[in-house]
Amino acid sequence: MRALRNLFFIFLGALAAIIVVALAVPTALWLNHGGGRFFWNTTSVVHEVQSLSDLVTVKYVMNKVVVLEDVKWYGENRVLLLAQGVVKAGIDLKRLKPEDVDIAGKKISLRLPPAEVTDAYLDDAASQVIDHTTGLLRAFDKDLEESARQNAVDDIKRAARNAGILAEADKRGREELANFFKRAGFATVEFR
Repeated sequence: MRALRNLFFIFLGALAAIIVVALAVPTALWLNHGGGRFFWNTTSVVHEVQSLSDLVTVKYVMNKVVVLEDVKWYGENRVLLLAQGVVKAGIDLKRLKPEDVDIAGKKISLRLPPAEVTDAYLDDAASQVIDHTTGLLRAFDKDLEESARQNAVDDIKRAARNAGILAEADKRGREELANFFKRAGFATVEFR
């Protein structure tokens, strides 16, 4: 009986030793290789960055007065629109390819797609038709107001580009991505 009990304790001790070794080896490897940090490769970087999709970094709110007239010999239609538009710009990260990313140790180098206008629209609650005039011999033209709204969106988008929205979106996008990669463990982030 005593021999059986000793054999049981030897078996239990051996089992405990196996468990300790099984837990100690992976923990030592984990600690020796950067404390559990994920080791990035080009494919994983592209996958993670593309999951961000459109990195919209700048939003401009602009006002525009649009006058649109349709003059005929028998009368005119006229719309005066006070439009408030929103223009958003950023970087389309879905266009990033593996060849755009270089990783060397804790340094990452990226070639980003150019910034672009991602959205432009009128804020209907803040936009209003100030005047809609229909000539005596003319029928009401419902498309004239819609044309004025589309002209306002085009003008606001052009004004945002002229004001530097794309350069600002590019700059802010690079700053956001640099912060993202530094939090991911990269010491140096470079854009080409």
